[in-house]
Amino acid sequence: MESSGRPRIVYFHGFGSSGASGTVDSLRRLLPECEILAPDIPVDPAEALPFLKQYCQENAPDLIIGTSMGGMYAQQMFGFRKICVNPAFNMSHASKVLRTGTHKFFNRRKDNQKEFAVTKELIQHYNMMERQQFKGITDFDRENTYGLFGIHDTQVNTYDLFRKYYPNARRFDGEHRLNESVLTKVVVPLVREILSH
Repeated sequence: MESSGRPRIVYFHGFGSSGASGTVDSLRRLLPECEILAPDIPVDPAEALPFLKQYCQENAPDLIIGTSMGGMYAQQMFGFRKICVNPAFNMSHASKVLRTGTHKFFNRRKDNQKEFAVTKELIQHYNMMERQQFKGITDFDRENTYGLFGIHDTQVNTYDLFRKYYPNARRFDGEHRLNESVLTKVVVPLVREILSH
């Protein structure tokens, strides 16, 4: 992909969402100096992980930001600078969203799919991936991976697990989902701090 000359950020959305989420719109407005790319992530991790690795290789982002499930995937993009916001490292057994059945996507998808199915097989795919997700961390990753954890997050609590592998963990006054205030006061300043180095 042609470079615009601006720092390029790739955003990984949460489970059941899309690259057309409100967070993406806010990031584009709050970081006009950056180019923000946001792919729709496949629902099945067996498909999603290789897709995202290839996407990042092709687009060479200066920074990856992932929230919730997207934070879990962002952590696995070894060799890139990244921010994992409330990363859902334990999707298969600690997530309230990964329930069998048919669910509606929260946001419009590029393929116009409106619904997705969660099956026992899909949950098993998450479980298999989770067991491997911290393999391959390098010194570069330890230094350049940041975790942001909302102190009022009632859905995911992976602060201690993140700290086992990475020193750059920060807590913020917020919940699981990002809002304009947290983006403005917490995420955007960290993005600018990282990109200034």
